[in-house]
Amino acid sequence: MDTSVLSNISAARSSNGQPLEKYSPRFRSIAEMLKHHVESTPDKAFLVFYDENGKRAEFSYAAFERDVRRVARVFQEFGLESGDRLATASHNHYDTIVVYVACWCLGACVVPLNMTEDNNRLEYILQSSEATLLVCRQEYVERLRQCDVPDTMKWLQLESDQEENDVFSLAHSAAPIELSQQSMLRNECLIVYTSGTTGPPKGVVLEQVNMIADAESIAAWHGIDSHTRMMCVLPIHHVNGTIVTHVTPLFAGASVVLNRKFSVSKFFERLASEHVNIVSVVPTLLAFLLEAKADASNIDHSVFRHIICGAGPLTCELASSFEREFDLRIVHGYGLSETTCYSCFIPTDLNETEHKEWQSSYGFPSIGIPVSNNEMAIHDANGNSLSEGERGEIVIRGATVMKEYFNNEKANASTFAHGWFRSGDEGFFHRDSSGRPYFFITGRLKELIIRGGVNIAPLEIDEVLCSIPGVSAGICVGFPHDMYGEEIGALVVVSDKDLSEQDILETCRAQLPTSKCPKVVLFTEELPVTSTGKYQRNKVKHLFSEFQSTQFPK
Repeated sequence: MDTSVLSNISAARSSNGQPLEKYSPRFRSIAEMLKHHVESTPDKAFLVFYDENGKRAEFSYAAFERDVRRVARVFQEFGLESGDRLATASHNHYDTIVVYVACWCLGACVVPLNMTEDNNRLEYILQSSEATLLVCRQEYVERLRQCDVPDTMKWLQLESDQEENDVFSLAHSAAPIELSQQSMLRNECLIVYTSGTTGPPKGVVLEQVNMIADAESIAAWHGIDSHTRMMCVLPIHHVNGTIVTHVTPLFAGASVVLNRKFSVSKFFERLASEHVNIVSVVPTLLAFLLEAKADASNIDHSVFRHIICGAGPLTCELASSFEREFDLRIVHGYGLSETTCYSCFIPTDLNETEHKEWQSSYGFPSIGIPVSNNEMAIHDANGNSLSEGERGEIVIRGATVMKEYFNNEKANASTFAHGWFRSGDEGFFHRDSSGRPYFFITGRLKELIIRGGVNIAPLEIDEVLCSIPGVSAGICVGFPHDMYGEEIGALVVVSDKDLSEQDILETCRAQLPTSKCPKVVLFTEELPVTSTGKYQRNKVKHLFSEFQSTQFPK
């Protein structure tokens, strides 16, 4: 890699003048972390797993560690060494977490496959990641057999009838490895492929130092310690499910309740029955719970603290409606796979007035203040810092910033220009009375609608759409237009079938200037989202193609 790019990456991984090399966390590896908690609290529950049928299984730190060490030995016997890569075709399951941690204890790297993706994308990841071993759940074997998997890749299965090729069958008779106490901070541990809608996905390379730094920051911010119980309903092929609700509890010696899938009907019931203190979700799940009028009456407010929410567009309307309906606080935050997971959060100790102010007084819910192991700023296109209230690109640097995009020098050069990680998200900040910067996100820079040369942030319009009674969910979409270059359309899901296009347009005209108003409304049964709840606006632009030459009334 070019030396100037390497220099910029190094600068982007420093924080407040401290280079990454000077960062000294409590643990020097995931293995050391696991060993510490097994020695101090062996019988404490680490993970509770609910399968798709609601069957519950509980695993102590000691039981989890035994499985990890045996599975790690199986991986060794199949040739996996420190620095190698292991791909996983799996889903939320106790076994998957064991596979991840066993891999990390060897100093190797996990490449999670999102099995909801198409075969072309899976093939690309398997071929480009240079993984040497594939761990595949039985139900995905036939599908991956149809893909062009590298001939040199070895296969292991989970829940297979063939004991000679099943990870846990082999692990029963395997001699457990000894957990290394050597530092693995700079060992690659995750390559997560981005969910962009255009071009091949980029492989985000994270090291153990990134995971440990973010876990340390998340635990400190939310008061997560050995007495805390968290719950995971998000997919663990994504950093949110992995880092927030597995690595962070492991860092803190806490417990986690892992669900095979999110369930509207079981969500609050499980929070209550398992005495969960904190759960991490995406905004889409809040909308599902609100629409279903889920029953949260059994939640003990002396036990449950708050909901962490991020990884997708949260509107003021959705946040306030959810908190009003369920009397549960949302702690909004922000981050990307490239910054391990979360980079900032709303403070958890705000009083009700302060909380509501930062949630709804600036047109967007604030994403909060930078966590301890990184810093944030707003830059223009040339890398110059912008002042309070000015819109520009959100940039981040610190110990949570990724090592690089795998084998992608062009992306590394542009993403790390000016010595910061450039998020590609537009935002701004305002300071509180003590001078702390509260950041806000207005949308992806690539999703900005440029109408007649004027930049328009989609989330501003989403806010209005989602506030309309009878609209369950809605997004605005910039589509090609002969006169203005781009014009604005709205794609909505309604709960009130009597709600008309004209009703929606009139409400928008009453709350938005003409330039920001949707000109056409289309109705749909569901909005396109990624597996982590991010709207995919570019996938629905074609729905508005018939309006490209339409002259809309001013």
